[in-house]
Amino acid sequence: VLEKVRTVAYKLELPQELSRIHNTFHVSNLKECYSDDPLTMPLDGLCIDDQLYFVKEPVEIMDSEVKRLKRSHIPLVKVIWNSKRGPEFTWEREDQFKQKYPHLFTNPASSSTTRS
Repeated sequence: VLEKVRTVAYKLELPQELSRIHNTFHVSNLKECYSDDPLTMPLDGLCIDDQLYFVKEPVEIMDSEVKRLKRSHIPLVKVIWNSKRGPEFTWEREDQFKQKYPHLFTNPASSSTTRS
């Protein structure tokens, strides 16, 4: 915190990578931090769009399996995502995911299990 601007705003010191962002924030956009250690997030793995919003991207396919229904089988992949709060895992339909992120399918999934 560089300085308090009136009663409802603060001017913050931001890293050079965030120079496009205005450094004065209303208190409603800030969260109080009780940690003694500096709380930082590496900017290397972050994807930010033109509006300066965080973009969640898939990082890697961790596993695959086939969901068996009465009349069909649905191939699924377990995906690790980069997220503002750390790694996140979700199960996605393989066909839809492959269309959107084909680069993640260069190496075949290591194992396939079946979940009912």
